[in-house]
Amino acid sequence: MSSSDIPQRIIVVTFDQLSRSHGALATAVPGHDQIVFIESYDMLTARTWHAQRLFFLLSCSEHLKNELAAGGFQVTTIHASNLRAGLKELRVKHPALPIVSTSPSSRRLRQIFSSFGVQLLPNNNFLTTPEQFTSWASGYKSLTMEYFYRFQRKRLNILMDQDQPVGGQWNLDHDNRLPPPRPKKGQAPHLWPEPLRFESDLIDQKVLNRLDEFHTWGELPNGTWATTRTGALAQLAHFTENSLADFGPYEDAMPTDTWTVNHSLLSPYLNVGLLHPGEVVQAAIDKYEQGGIPLSSIEGFVRQVIGWREYINGIYWHFPDSYREENALDTHGKLLPLFMDPQATQMNCVSSVITDVQERAWVHHIPRLMLLSNLAQLVGMKPQELLEWLRTHFIDAADWVMVPNVIGMGMHADGGAMMTKPYIAGGAYISRMSNYCGSCAFDPKKRTGEDACPFTTLYWDYLDRNRDYFAGNHRMSRPVAATAQREDLEQIRDRASQVLAGLYAGEI
Repeated sequence: MSSSDIPQRIIVVTFDQLSRSHGALATAVPGHDQIVFIESYDMLTARTWHAQRLFFLLSCSEHLKNELAAGGFQVTTIHASNLRAGLKELRVKHPALPIVSTSPSSRRLRQIFSSFGVQLLPNNNFLTTPEQFTSWASGYKSLTMEYFYRFQRKRLNILMDQDQPVGGQWNLDHDNRLPPPRPKKGQAPHLWPEPLRFESDLIDQKVLNRLDEFHTWGELPNGTWATTRTGALAQLAHFTENSLADFGPYEDAMPTDTWTVNHSLLSPYLNVGLLHPGEVVQAAIDKYEQGGIPLSSIEGFVRQVIGWREYINGIYWHFPDSYREENALDTHGKLLPLFMDPQATQMNCVSSVITDVQERAWVHHIPRLMLLSNLAQLVGMKPQELLEWLRTHFIDAADWVMVPNVIGMGMHADGGAMMTKPYIAGGAYISRMSNYCGSCAFDPKKRTGEDACPFTTLYWDYLDRNRDYFAGNHRMSRPVAATAQREDLEQIRDRASQVLAGLYAGEI
């Protein structure tokens, strides 16, 4: 081995840092740095992963390995029982070399890396550092996302007219709550954009052949998701060209004739580093400035990226690690059978959404929040049960994403530290924002009776069960008071008991 072949530094790459242009890899020099990937057997086998989630992580990393090797780097993969064992092996092989990595987006990984003396370079796959978020948060008693979003708009100078928002309003969400189009008889159906399809290559095929090694759930990869930066950029261009204009109005809608609606489908690529939030926002702004994109759509999309996404990451690092174990409502229900089997329920909305997850490892934010998380909260599932399921079954899952979204928003398990009221709803909301109810066995308007919508029954039962807990919450006082006045409260309780038993039996 010549001196030029001897590395001077080791760079460890994790599944959430698959970017050649950011973090530690941006500093890498062929001949100077050896690039190491650690494949943890525990990470791959300790959970039941959605097949497409596991495939996506493995194939994206294999494509990056290939790119780095083609660029002249020495690339090594360590197969180890777990990450700690892999780092120990690396340290034994190279006791004198500095080991560096981009600071991971997970608390657990950061702790492990730090315990082995790995130098952590700044994670610049976000637009806001945890320190910047903490500085902003120090000025507020309540960490309201809307105020953070305004801070971001000003700080990043996005959609601003000097010190005021373009159009005079910060938030155009009131324009972005349309239900699915319901054409009248004789009218043509609404045309939704067709999603891109991605052809597999030899690397994809090699990874696909490995999936038999693992216990997975859901359908195998079917061309829905790209596994390269080139594919991710193609998805970004497809979104800005075909979906951005109508993103805003229908972003909360749950139509049955499309699974994409007008959503970008960019979150998986952002969360592993194939795309950077700055370039995504800039591409959308560029399209807006060309004309033809309503302000409500560009504002709604920008809010998702620089507002919500950055806010969630900030919350994750702002609260202590114990936050993930919060369970303010003291609920202990197990995962409902329907989460693993869409045939284990008669509810058309839930069965359809679980089928979508099964087929593509993804549904947009409203089915996640107002169907899946809503149901889990109403039945009294333990928050960590839902957290684990989402963490392993969604293509864009990451610890920093799921912990605040489940503990803080989806399950109100933090007692209101993040959101001042729980996100719960009965069948009326689902009926208004979807096409599911017309062909369902249950009536969203009914609270009691054999054909009463489980969401409607459980909504009122939830308010009844938690009446004392929410007594001091000003945003919940009206529905809680209304519940106490219900003449059919005993019947609601009885029906709720039937619904719970039926859901856990896989019969309702």
